[in-house]
Amino acid sequence: MSSAKFDIVVYGATGFTGQLVAEYLTRHYKSDKTLKWAMAGRSLGKLKSVRDAIGAPGNTQLIVADASDAASLKAMAEQTMSVITTVGPYQLYGEELLAACVATGTDYFDLCGEPIWMRQMIDKYEAAAKESGARIVFSCGFDSVPFELGTFFVQEEAKRVFGAPASRVKGRVRDMRGTLSGGTAASAKATFDAVAKDISLIAILNDPFALTPGFSGPKQPKGNRSLLEEDLQSWAAPFMMALINTRNVHRSNMLMGFPYGQDFVYDEMVLTGPGEKGEANAKRVMAANAEKTGPSAPKPGEGPSKEERENGLFNLLYVAIAPDGRMVRAGVTGDRDPGYGSTSKMISECAICMLRDVTDVAAGFWTPGAAMQDKLIKRLRDNAGLTFAVEA
Repeated sequence: MSSAKFDIVVYGATGFTGQLVAEYLTRHYKSDKTLKWAMAGRSLGKLKSVRDAIGAPGNTQLIVADASDAASLKAMAEQTMSVITTVGPYQLYGEELLAACVATGTDYFDLCGEPIWMRQMIDKYEAAAKESGARIVFSCGFDSVPFELGTFFVQEEAKRVFGAPASRVKGRVRDMRGTLSGGTAASAKATFDAVAKDISLIAILNDPFALTPGFSGPKQPKGNRSLLEEDLQSWAAPFMMALINTRNVHRSNMLMGFPYGQDFVYDEMVLTGPGEKGEANAKRVMAANAEKTGPSAPKPGEGPSKEERENGLFNLLYVAIAPDGRMVRAGVTGDRDPGYGSTSKMISECAICMLRDVTDVAAGFWTPGAAMQDKLIKRLRDNAGLTFAVEA
């Protein structure tokens, strides 16, 4: 692929999130004459409109490609080193593009949070990807980059302090401001619909090790009810994205050769504060979770205003716990709303990191954290408004 015309093609550039990715590349890499990228989507007219609206150069290449036209997807994949796709739900619209990238040896980056489909794609295409040279990287947005890298970062500190990684890590959301992505809501609905048609899929959905084929670790916390965490002096409520993030963290551990151990236990929850107020807040979080995939959920293509994106943020806590009870803590923050503003920066930097910083990563199916580790942390700190810090 070294003779490819482009480094990156943004597929779905006329959609809400795809446009943000293209806008980020336009603005952040404006003076980088070595990065060759193009925009792709179903309509040439809409691509031209988006190109003009985001201030991209007039000579930015536009490619017409459609999820329902396999030949157009293959032609697109053949022109580029990598594809960023924001066209989901991936279980409905993703397989043809993934297959095209596998066939052509093209790197692939998505925002997928659909564990059943991901497992199906790993089983179906991993051998072919290893043969063709394609690196397939799922979940390059808020799910699950900060969670994978937060775990990696706190484990590096655990090694320094404890002399070994911790077999128990807690991931906790301290603050999160921003609306749920319409794509995330649609993905959740598509997953529920798939399970309703084939109840055997429930076993994959409920398995914490669904994305570690051939390996199953110890029992994991369910995280499906509110509880008082005395070690953190706070109530905690279920976190709706834990279903995908925990699976990706376990997959990362496996792909890296189990640096956290084969007895690793990891969960995610939302901290809601101490006392009666914290308990009441936890109940409110549970009620809000039920609404987020209901009839009032945002539709794909809908999203927050520029002001809402810029006023959004996330603040995550990672706690690594040694067998003797000692703890090390680390914080991860983002300076935009998680589902759009931060996500569009994260997936862009994942693609560039693979192109420039970790070119020797082997072919196959990856998580961003396992493939790029501290190189991606550096890139996100330098460019994407994320912080990673050890806390007292």
